[in-house]
Amino acid sequence: MRGLRRRDALGLLAVPMLPGAARAAAGRGNGARPGPYMLGADVSWIPEDEAAGARYFEGQVRKDPIILLRNAGFNWIRLRMFVDPARGYSAAAPDKAWGGLLQTIALGRRVKAAGMGLALSFHYSDTWADPEHQQVPAGWRGLGLKGLAQAVEAHTRDSLRAMRGGGAPVDMAVIGNEITFGMLWPYGRVRLSTPTGNPVTDANQRDAGPVGGFDALAQLLRAGIAGARAAEPSITIQLHNHLGRHWDIVREWTDALIARDVEFDVLGLSCYQQRAQGDWERSFAQFVRRYPDKGLLVAEYSSRKRYLNDLVHALPGKRGWGTFIWEPMRHQEAVFDLGGRNAGGGPKPDLLSQGVNAAEAPGGLRAAAPSPPSPPPVARLGRGGDYVTNAHLDEYRRMAADYGLRAPDGAEPR
Repeated sequence: MRGLRRRDALGLLAVPMLPGAARAAAGRGNGARPGPYMLGADVSWIPEDEAAGARYFEGQVRKDPIILLRNAGFNWIRLRMFVDPARGYSAAAPDKAWGGLLQTIALGRRVKAAGMGLALSFHYSDTWADPEHQQVPAGWRGLGLKGLAQAVEAHTRDSLRAMRGGGAPVDMAVIGNEITFGMLWPYGRVRLSTPTGNPVTDANQRDAGPVGGFDALAQLLRAGIAGARAAEPSITIQLHNHLGRHWDIVREWTDALIARDVEFDVLGLSCYQQRAQGDWERSFAQFVRRYPDKGLLVAEYSSRKRYLNDLVHALPGKRGWGTFIWEPMRHQEAVFDLGGRNAGGGPKPDLLSQGVNAAEAPGGLRAAAPSPPSPPPVARLGRGGDYVTNAHLDEYRRMAADYGLRAPDGAEPR
């Protein structure tokens, strides 16, 4: 592995947890959700779309999209944040820095003003971090494992302090996005003993080359958790695995991190597809049985809204904390229509045999030959237009009522 020292790869430079971290984790020992069921959504595209002219309506009445979700029963919002999007995700529009700290603070203030819980998903990269991409930020290159751990801790701590200082204190920190195969590759990349069953993912992981392994990944995660606890001692810590359908992999991955003293409160799972019907239900049931001190939530999904929420809500001991639908304004089975049609195109395949969902394996199948040069960055200017709520948002109103949630009363939305 180019530039990776052996002692770094073995994880011998572990970052210790802050003294209060173990006490904070111990205080959440029964795994039950800390409050009402979380009916959440990731809506990080809203500022980009609004800048492109997006407007949001319920019937003929224009409203703030955050308020529309809140009034339908949503009580949590998740936002994602990149390290330096001007050098990655927003490279074609660096002055906007979509997905950066300032944009996230501004959107977070709207969430808090609506009285909703705020989760922040740290993409430890300048662009998308997901099962197929976990690139080291440009400003962190050449640091080695020890330096990367220090950067993760400082970035997490400083970002959360800035969020609070900007009027958007974070309630839940997600330490890495869909890090099933690790983060900050190759340093924190891991190999799993079981194939995923998704031909795209398995092909992309087959020839990963030298990796840091679970010792290195745990070191980076402990650093991120330490940074979060330093900024917000009582913050909830979530880890995020993208294979909610694959219990064997979830167990291997979770066991490996717990054995390496990675302290977290809740595991978030992405649930876009199953290999066979019942995969999600099996994973959820096995997880709460094996890890009695941990909570579980669905961190990303789109279709099968009622089915997934009912599965999570029904878990024993209130161990199912809730769900976060991903970009429901205009992704897949959206809760808004645009131009008379579903703004996201509608539901995608439920089973792998019906076709690979790009949300589970972003980037597509890599060829065996060397990868071609990366294309120039594309401007992320959002998608404008008039978005009108549809029947899927009514489905959430029914869920909120059935789960004992109520949209807060208050002044008319701005």
